[in-house]
Amino acid sequence: MKKIITLLVLTLLYNCNTSAQKKETSEKDVFKVNKTEAEWKQELTPEQFYVLRQSGTERPFSSDLNKEYNEGVFHCAACNTPLFKSEHKFDSGTGWPSFDREIKGNVAFSTDNNLGYLRVEEHCATCGGHLGHVFNDGPKNTTGKRHCINGVALTFVPKIN
Repeated sequence: MKKIITLLVLTLLYNCNTSAQKKETSEKDVFKVNKTEAEWKQELTPEQFYVLRQSGTERPFSSDLNKEYNEGVFHCAACNTPLFKSEHKFDSGTGWPSFDREIKGNVAFSTDNNLGYLRVEEHCATCGGHLGHVFNDGPKNTTGKRHCINGVALTFVPKIN
């Protein structure tokens, strides 16, 4: 019995340390847009650089995009890749722009354990810019997901009629 329990524990420990939880490739290997730190600093505001390139978080309720509900698309502030559609935006009450889904293929996912627990981190799939995190406490009548995104990482492009 002890051998079976030991085997089960070892199997669980091995499976909890999968490659899906590791960042084994560098940004230069993965993303289409690659720039030096100096180039990013020149192109982005200090707050954008902090969030997009250093995985920072803006203060809640500080972004005008939190209350942006016009029809259009939210793009990456670093490389202009379309990331989220306005029709999927909702007021989560958290102080950050929130969406129930991303534009498939334009957002990349990884895990982070910076706060002592595992979270799913979101990046622009084109430039690797940090966007925010996705949680499972979104609207139950749609996807159940809450993509909690830093407004400074986005630009809004209104729909032209």
